[in-house]
Parts: sequence; structure tokens; C-alpha cells
Amino acid sequence: CRSADEIMRADLRSCAPPPGRSQDDIDVAATVRQLERYLDERGILPPPEPPSAVENKVAEYGAYLRQVRGLAPSTVNHHVSTASQFIAHLDDKGGLSHLPTLTAQDIESFVRRTGNRVGRGSLQHIVAQLRSFLRFLATKGEAPTGLETQIDTPRLYRGEQLPRALPWPTVRALLDAIDRSTPMGRRDYAMLLLIATYGLRTSEVVGLQFEHIEWRACRLSVPQRKTAAPLLLPLTDSVGDSLVDYLRRGRPSVPYREVFVRHRAPAGVLKPTAVTEAFQAWSQRSRLSIPFQGPHCLRHSYAVHLLRKGTSLKTIGDVLGHRSAESTCVYLRLAVEDLRSVPLDLPSLASQKVST
Repeated sequence: CRSADEIMRADLRSCAPPPGRSQDDIDVAATVRQLERYLDERGILPPPEPPSAVENKVAEYGAYLRQVRGLAPSTVNHHVSTASQFIAHLDDKGGLSHLPTLTAQDIESFVRRTGNRVGRGSLQHIVAQLRSFLRFLATKGEAPTGLETQIDTPRLYRGEQLPRALPWPTVRALLDAIDRSTPMGRRDYAMLLLIATYGLRTSEVVGLQFEHIEWRACRLSVPQRKTAAPLLLPLTDSVGDSLVDYLRRGRPSVPYREVFVRHRAPAGVLKPTAVTEAFQAWSQRSRLSIPFQGPHCLRHSYAVHLLRKGTSLKTIGDVLGHRSAESTCVYLRLAVEDLRSVPLDLPSLASQKVST
């Protein structure tokens, strides 16, 4: 047993479990982060080591994306992550020192390896991020020019995939499976119910503030990033009850205007990924057949549910905040029973040939 003064930062971080979906793993990792912050504030841990050359290069690239290209913080994080992974892929060849002699084969090797663990849609974004990083290096004279033009991107075809929708009884069963006896359960239930009731995006759920809930008017005023206009929705009894239950018996007393906040230290507002983690956790606990990993499928399920109830496409598009009817029409492909009445009957001569 060692004293606190003998604890090294690496020893402390080694106690954190690897990234996983287990609720226990998430709690332990959060505890380790908080303990490290606590020991840092009291000067017990030795100061962090100075950033490495790779960390400095990635930080320089991130500053360029923010200050020169003006990218959003979330977009910068994705670009920086891809740049870090690419440099780590070159470790066997010297890492940063290999950049001046970088070849198309090195890039192809990274893209092939990445493609084994992600889908074509994600790989398309990663290729675009890698091209940006290669252009940045070439501009500074740290990598050969023109390499970004030698990367082939995967092909995605418009409408090749159906919307990810669950049967409506499965959506209801998932909501019923959430344990609302705990503060976090009340929060998660209210967040997922908002998506299932209105088809909100995760960013809209975590961005919901107290002033967006108009209790006397019985409506929600949801700001939308894509349309830059508030979306006015009726406040249903079930949603109102879930929000009241969470605000009275679940929400920590923290000075934030956002309705949904963190329940683990440190106190703060949620990121959209928190809604995804909640969906994944309750999907596993419910033992339901849910093949999707993100709560966006609840948005699709809601749209299909409205469509099968006879709601017009214009109304569905308005509720979902679509900028064009074309975005809403993708759900028509899931209305299988309605589509059966659309095809014309086969001509009698053609039907005879088919039967023979």
C-alpha cells in the first residue's frame, strides 16, 4: 500500500477500464477522471508531462481548422481525431519523421485498415478529413504535394438505404423498460420520450432550455440548427408529466438553463452523445430486438408511425423540421402496404407468359 504522494499519473489512469458500453465501466472511468482532477488541484500528482511532438502537431492542425477555416468545434474534433489516427498508423515507419517521404501506399494502407471497422458512409467522411490534413501538411512543406488527390473515396448512392425504423410496439416497449425509480432513469425516459413523441434530434434534446417550455401555452418552442427557426410543438400530457417528474424528483440543483444535465461529476450540460449512450444502455437492458446503435432510429420510427396513421407528408416534414419535401419522401419507401396499391396490374398477355 502506497501513500498518495507516491501515486503516479500513469498508475492512476491504468485503473480506468478501456472504453466500453458497460454502465459499470462508464462509472469507474468517470471516478478515475474525477480523482485525477482532485489530486491535481491539491498538487499531489506530479505535473503532466510536456506535450509530445505529435500532440503539438495535432494541436497546430486544430488551431488552423478553427482560426483559418472557421470550422465548428465538433467538426474540428473529428478532423483532429483522424489526423491523430493517421500519424499513429505511421509509427512503424517513424511517425512524424516519415511525413516528408509519405507515399500513396501509406495512405492506401491506412484507408484499407480503417475501412475494416467502419461503414462506407463513415469512411467517406474519414477520407475527406484525411485529404484536408494532407493539404495542410503539403502547404507547410511537411509532406509531398498532391497526395490528397490520390485517395479514392467510397461510393454512396442516393437512396440506397432505407430509413432505420423500429416497429412502433418496440418503441413503446423500450420506453416502458426504462427504470424511472432513479433520477438518471427519469432523465433518460424524458429524453427518449421527446424523440419518440416529436422526432427531435439529439442536439435539440440536449439544447432544450427552461424558456423553451411554455407551460401556460402547453407547447414547446424548439430551436433548430438546420432551419434557424423555432419549431412550435404541442406539449402532450405524457411529455409534460415526464418533464415535471424529472425536474421535481431527478434533476440536480445546478445553475444551468438546460433542462437535461449531467448526473455524474463534474456538473454540466449534456452532449448529444449522452443521449446515444442512454439509448444504447436501455436497449441492452430491455433485451428487445433493436439492431440500431443510435436514438435517431426513434426519429425515423416516429415518421413512419405518422405516415401509417395517414398523416400528410407536409405535416410530417413540418414536425420533423425538414427544409424540403424531398427529405420527407424517403419514408414513403417504408409504407409497404400503401405501396402495394400503387403498381399497375400486369397486362393479360404478360401475365400469361409469366404463368407459363
